[in-house]
Amino acid sequence: QVRLVECGGDSVQTGGSQRLSCAIFGHSNLANYMAWFRHYPGKEREGVACINTASDVTSYTDPVKGRFTISRDNSKDMVTLQMNSLKPEDTAMYYCAGGWISCDFILTNFHFWGQGTQVTVSS
Repeated sequence: QVRLVECGGDSVQTGGSQRLSCAIFGHSNLANYMAWFRHYPGKEREGVACINTASDVTSYTDPVKGRFTISRDNSKDMVTLQMNSLKPEDTAMYYCAGGWISCDFILTNFHFWGQGTQVTVSS
């Protein structure tokens, strides 16, 4: 099994930056694809960024392209999300997720989830 623990969520002003980290415990080889999702109240979780930990190939959804960067440190079993130029609409609960299928942002393809960390961007 794999356990994911996020940290780094905080309150920040518009235009600011924040870095989220996700520590991977357990059989990290089961989570070749690591992603960040975010959840707005009343809506389904949406994908933000994903990385293939074997190839470092990354993918991003349109709302965050050019502002967010996902990266991994395999030696530390950690994945980070650097968020720059934050906007109020980035306010959400952010979840780290892992799976072995692909970076397609389909929720059911990610088998392991963290508990979430809140990011709040004020205008």
